[in-house]
Amino acid sequence: MADHQRLADIQLDEHTVVRRNADIEHERAVAIYDLLEKNHFSPQVEEDGPYTLILSVKENRLIFDIRSVDGKKLTLVPLALQPFKRTVKDYFTVCESYFAAIKTASPSKIEAIDMGRRGLHDEGSELLKDQLEGRIDIDFDTARRLFTLLCVLHIKT
Repeated sequence: MADHQRLADIQLDEHTVVRRNADIEHERAVAIYDLLEKNHFSPQVEEDGPYTLILSVKENRLIFDIRSVDGKKLTLVPLALQPFKRTVKDYFTVCESYFAAIKTASPSKIEAIDMGRRGLHDEGSELLKDQLEGRIDIDFDTARRLFTLLCVLHIKT
């Protein structure tokens, strides 16, 4: 992985986040930490990275505001959220079941729910990677962490 094909900073548009509970806040923090530790992010721009990414949701689109590390605007990549609607909804439903199960359920039930949760997360990650194809090249691990952030921004009351 080239050092210039990566994210050096990630920010979420805090006006976009409607509500957060402790579990969601933890997932957000872990996803950002893991992304900054290791990622492959190569947008179709003339300037080499590393890059700063500001994620927001506007008019039912996920906006990838890509900038140089010194703040120079490089490009905006809008991504329709509609294709993610079903996966995100199912993912949140399974996550709620998972967080409830870890308090009282048997280890085998927790494991089964967690496998479903990971499967939906993988599905959303592949969809994100496919939707960005030709605009931003990312690897699967980067897609997984970005899908987590998409979910955080997608939360509605």
